[in-house]
Amino acid sequence: MRASICVLGPMLARRGHARISMPGGCAFGHRPVDLHLKGLAALGAQISLENGDIVAKAPGGRLRGTRVFLGGPFGSTVLGTANVMSAACLAEGVTIIECAACEPEVVDLARMLTAMGARIHGAGSPRITIEGVTSLRGCTHTLIPDRIEAGTLMCAAAMTNGTLVLENCPLDALMAATAVLEQVGVHVRVLGASDAMRATVRVTSERVLRPSEITTQPHPGFPTDLQAQFMALFALAEGNSVITEKIYPERFMHVAELARMGAQMVRQGPTVIVAGVKRLIGAPVMASDLRASASLVLAGLAAEGTTTVSRVYHLDRGYEKLDERLRAVGASISRIDEKAAPASD
Repeated sequence: MRASICVLGPMLARRGHARISMPGGCAFGHRPVDLHLKGLAALGAQISLENGDIVAKAPGGRLRGTRVFLGGPFGSTVLGTANVMSAACLAEGVTIIECAACEPEVVDLARMLTAMGARIHGAGSPRITIEGVTSLRGCTHTLIPDRIEAGTLMCAAAMTNGTLVLENCPLDALMAATAVLEQVGVHVRVLGASDAMRATVRVTSERVLRPSEITTQPHPGFPTDLQAQFMALFALAEGNSVITEKIYPERFMHVAELARMGAQMVRQGPTVIVAGVKRLIGAPVMASDLRASASLVLAGLAAEGTTTVSRVYHLDRGYEKLDERLRAVGASISRIDEKAAPASD
């Protein structure tokens, strides 16, 4: 998991010293943490590697505010922005983060830190300004709903030609995804929304799905974490769809597994061309990472016959009891012991 890197900035700011293990996470290509370390070093941290651990120290016990540029070859870094922003809250002076991530999760973190006494301006924009304070206090904070989970469930309704009502849906953070869904023939209608981040929506699908094109980008562009789910959806569209991955060019482990179920797709570098088929066929498939797992579950819901997805521990890292929730709305899905699963050819 990548949890270790998430505590680096806060721990360094709070204690003046931090030692964490190198982070893991889904295996879909190189995922460096150099921008995290670069940002913290700009605040005055001394960074070293010892026995596979990242060791960070703040000389004198406190970091110093500065200007930090967090742009990388594939755009801004979400966790890097969160790390530097958190560390800067207790730094001496003013910190300006340029090319900051604009994701709603960064905005939510800034909202919580502000409730704790931090002085943060511009969260949600490419430039965030933090005025350092000497201490933070406790607060009560309610997290925003999971936009990727909501998008996954929308795809589930679309692929099965069903109707699904989603409560507590962060619709305001899903405009890139819902725009593509409308092109495909999937309609998301608001039933109630006192808060655009906690709406109640109805998802319906037309009988024939149309092809579309997506290119993953930093927020507010199309999220990379929904790429695999939409690939499964496009596999059943009538025509050719094109998916280009601009965040993690190697994030295509699910292509081969979907092909085992009858999907027709060709990869060319960071792009996959999906030729829609009339049906998918159930097959034993293997999950390789979190979102790839979700795409295989979605494909299994829509496929003829039985699909067995192994290594679902990947899925459990990002979805809470997804099998139970899908079963509650009519899916024929069950979790079995891997030893009881049918043998793969």
